[in-house]
Amino acid sequence: MNHKRVAEDILRMVGEDNIQAAAHCATRLRLVLKNDNDIDQEGLDNHPDIKGTFKSDGQYQIIVGPGDVNKVYKELTEIANIQAASKDELKEMSKGKKKTNPLMALVKVLSDIFVPIIPALVAGGLLMALNNVLTSQDLFGPQSVIEMYPQFEDAVSIIGLLSAAPFAFLPVLIGFSATKRFGGNPFLGAAMAMAMVMPDLVNGYGVANAIEEGTMPYWNLFGLSVAQAGYQGSVLPVLAVSWILANIEKFFRKRLASAIDFTFTPMLSVIITGFLTFIFVGPLMRGLSDGLTDGLVWLYQTTGGFGLGVFGTFYSPIVITGLHQSFPAIETMLLADIAATGGSFIFPVASMANVAQGAACLAIFFITKNQKQKGLASSASLSAMLGITEPAIFGVNLKLKFPFVCGMIAAGISSAFIGFFHVLAVSMGPASVIGFISIAPQSIPMFMVGILISIVISFTLTFFYGRKKLAAPENDKSPDEAANEQNAPASSALTHIETIGAPLTGKVVPLSEVNDQVFSSEMMGKGIAVYPEGQRIISPADGTITVAYETKHAYGIKTDEGVEILIHIGIDTVNMEGNGFDRKVEQGDIVKKGDLLGTFDISEIEKAEYDPTVMIVVTNTIEFTDVIPVDQEEIREGDDMLQVKK
Repeated sequence: MNHKRVAEDILRMVGEDNIQAAAHCATRLRLVLKNDNDIDQEGLDNHPDIKGTFKSDGQYQIIVGPGDVNKVYKELTEIANIQAASKDELKEMSKGKKKTNPLMALVKVLSDIFVPIIPALVAGGLLMALNNVLTSQDLFGPQSVIEMYPQFEDAVSIIGLLSAAPFAFLPVLIGFSATKRFGGNPFLGAAMAMAMVMPDLVNGYGVANAIEEGTMPYWNLFGLSVAQAGYQGSVLPVLAVSWILANIEKFFRKRLASAIDFTFTPMLSVIITGFLTFIFVGPLMRGLSDGLTDGLVWLYQTTGGFGLGVFGTFYSPIVITGLHQSFPAIETMLLADIAATGGSFIFPVASMANVAQGAACLAIFFITKNQKQKGLASSASLSAMLGITEPAIFGVNLKLKFPFVCGMIAAGISSAFIGFFHVLAVSMGPASVIGFISIAPQSIPMFMVGILISIVISFTLTFFYGRKKLAAPENDKSPDEAANEQNAPASSALTHIETIGAPLTGKVVPLSEVNDQVFSSEMMGKGIAVYPEGQRIISPADGTITVAYETKHAYGIKTDEGVEILIHIGIDTVNMEGNGFDRKVEQGDIVKKGDLLGTFDISEIEKAEYDPTVMIVVTNTIEFTDVIPVDQEEIREGDDMLQVKK
């Protein structure tokens, strides 16, 4: 890379007088600009040495890559005569550009609450789907599977029990997660939610009937008749209760002396919240929750296929805004009262939209002549087909615009189709080609037809329109790409597999789930992430240290066989400026697999409110056939972690 030329190109494309401040981290330039509208976005997108761009927290970030970003930054500050800014200064300057959006703030809160509990809901949902397959009649014949094989009745009974548990005790899961998100003790949140589903209360699903039949028992509290009603399957009531509990707890924590705080704060928090819950908050929020659910069901039943067609058309644009993060809260309410709602219409529509974007991205793989674009489209299309659309949407479809629109059209048509046939989900699951496992058994055939319609229309529209659109010479391989291929190291021509070891111990996290779109969209390359259990970073292979930042939060290694690896500790931890990190190596050092590179303090990272997840990425992925991560949940330092095919 010619760092000076790249800096000159960036300066020209963002505007010579448009930069207010500049800083950099391990992978990207971070700029505060005077006017974002002056950017030559198309030029940056097509630049062979720039891996991607995005805006976040008032900063315009340009992904250059480890080992190069600091050199480009140095050239940029010299050419533009910009004074280097510290991370805190940059953060302070970008505050004025960061617009507070109350709706997005609410979406983020809901996302923070529901994302951690989704695995439990998915597990219960898929077990529920399995239970439905085993007990439904007319699926494999006039008799259900369990009627044909009664010897498995007890096993199916256990499956039914396991599937119902997450939804029967849903308030406990939400209470724990929500109270933690609101800054309270999550175990107090769980305890309060347990009180809301005690068996002494009338089951939440039977409250309406008990009131109608006059069999509801009441407490006499302060002259008020308070219904002894439970909140099984509820969402909004427990969210409100968790917020109240967390704030009451924080109130007493600040005012009680430490000697009595430990004993009395939990008791006072629970008893005050408990009375407020059953007297005021619970009944009020139950009415609001029932009204919202009834409204959604009415909307679906009234608009049917036409309404779902509109929803499906705009589902992917909704994903861009992030508003889809609030859908699990709505979907959970629909599934919790499945006897009344029949299931969720959101999940089938999401499946149609996701595969449509994947099919559009796949069409680009077949028609583009740009090798950088082709490499991204190959992996991103498969990811979208399996439910993770961000790489396809942000990395390919939105940049070209027409594939995104073709995907929207296909999603609208296929969503209308499944709407006319009343296809509903009976559980949560992967919104993708394998989403049929969460669909009501009798609707699975129509769901799969809808998936096929979505794929065929999206692929066909994108392919035939794009074949002419992308036929222009400028989409061919650039001179820089051709030169890079010609000068590629001899090791890239080998046909064997190099195994990269794990640099730390922890829980394996798919890169697509990392809360940083630079890594999750694979802009930096393919790889894996690990939520750490230890606090050491070791060398994953024999090689040379190419990056050893002063902030000590990232390391770059080039293996002896030419694989360039970035180890990035935490998300945005560059802002900690080395606090909580210790580095044992310097740039240029020769290391062996297993050598200690450095240490980090997880408690310091969490205290600073940063995510400690460690990303391990092959930054020169494009030079290899494939990069394959391990398929396991836990990993120990030194274990095989990535296979790089040459």
